[in-house]
Amino acid sequence: MKPGGNAASAPLCGKDSEPTIFEFSKKGRKAYSLPDCDIPQCNPKEVLPEKYLAQELPPLPELSERDLVGHFTRLAHRQYSVDLGMYPLGSCTMKYNPKFCDEIASYENLLKIHPCWPVELCQGWLEIFIKTEELLCEITGTSAVSFQPAAGAAGELTGLLIIKKYLELRGENRSAIIIPDSAHGTNPASVTLAGFKALTVGTNQNGTVDLKKLKDLISSDVAGIMLTNPNTLGLFEKDIQIIAELIHEAGGLLYYDGANLNAILGKCRPGDMGFDIVHLNLHKTFATPHGGGGPGAGPVCVVSELKEFLPEPYPIKTKDNKFILITPKHSIGKIHSFMGNALVVARALAYILYNGSDGLKKVAEAAVLNANWLKKRLSAILEPSYNDVVMHEVVMSATEIKKKTGVKAFDIAKRLLDKGFHSPTMYFPLLVDEALMIEPTETESPETLEAFALALEQIINECLDEPELVKNAPFNTPVRRVNEAKAAKDLIVSF
Repeated sequence: MKPGGNAASAPLCGKDSEPTIFEFSKKGRKAYSLPDCDIPQCNPKEVLPEKYLAQELPPLPELSERDLVGHFTRLAHRQYSVDLGMYPLGSCTMKYNPKFCDEIASYENLLKIHPCWPVELCQGWLEIFIKTEELLCEITGTSAVSFQPAAGAAGELTGLLIIKKYLELRGENRSAIIIPDSAHGTNPASVTLAGFKALTVGTNQNGTVDLKKLKDLISSDVAGIMLTNPNTLGLFEKDIQIIAELIHEAGGLLYYDGANLNAILGKCRPGDMGFDIVHLNLHKTFATPHGGGGPGAGPVCVVSELKEFLPEPYPIKTKDNKFILITPKHSIGKIHSFMGNALVVARALAYILYNGSDGLKKVAEAAVLNANWLKKRLSAILEPSYNDVVMHEVVMSATEIKKKTGVKAFDIAKRLLDKGFHSPTMYFPLLVDEALMIEPTETESPETLEAFALALEQIINECLDEPELVKNAPFNTPVRRVNEAKAAKDLIVSF
């Protein structure tokens, strides 16, 4: 690579890109030291089956500590993260989270307890679960919580299985779940996994559920409805009480996808809107940056009538102030090993206690203020999908820019990488043409939002003056534009 290249490792080995860790390997080098076995007089042959001991070790790279640390540090410098800058992915709530939550999760007394230990030795952890349950019930307006689901999609499946078993015990074999066309993409998949069929209800001119179309779909075969409030267009479902009445009158249940809860924290509660089941994304709303494969936590909250259907084991507090695990009477069984991702729950509890009720309200206020500020700021260069006040996110359309210049929303998102910002969500929801879905979250400062808006303004000017520049972006990233459609359709995995 020529001097002045963009890669962090440009001078290294004279290569155009970062060498693989195997290319650094030199026989005999070592960058590790293993502690002595903590089991006295342990013979591996007495612990491991012979078939494992007989296998040859894989050809692992051999490096010095200096080369190993340098390699991963250079790779880390190429990455974009929530700790580095704004991550405006709409619907995903990719926000900065406070470091004191990391500190809580690193407490030795929390880390050293194994989930297989007897409950008598895990009393503190069970108390954490029960305390968090109490607070989440207050926040959502429900009566009981299971922490087993490890993320939102697992929470969706859990809620749907509860609906299924609840109706079966009533002697009803309903087969359909209604989902708005603005729903999260995982909703239809979860419905199918749970053994239901998805019925799509359309959106009206205001961006919310079309009540006439909803009434046409409701029948004795409908088990319930899945929706988010505010929805994925960033709009509050103002007719939610009417929707709840229609579904309940038909004998169905309401399921709340909690992906957008940060917009209403302390302001209103899903349980008060009429929802029977609520899943929350603790890793998004309360304590841990979302994405990157986890870990997550998608606890499911239910009204009192559904408490006996929660997954097992379920922690309770006895009259003599002890904590035990029970199996609810009509439990749907296990959804996840043990109690779910416990350290995310501990982070969430710390976050809730630190903020308090007033602080959580400020979270919602800042999230809504930031989204509406950006909507107003960007309206001169991109068209808002709907003109109503938004909640936590705003969906802008690049349709007019595409007509004038041929530059698509995809191109604009790629060019943002050159400006130092991660791109927003593209082409979702599907009902908005050339959609750019932007969620600034409550954690970004006015200065950051202004810088983001200025970057988009510069890109739109480039679309008008040099459209080919934008169409070929990005230029200063370690990897240039790739054919993502081909990568998805023609998947080649090599080892």
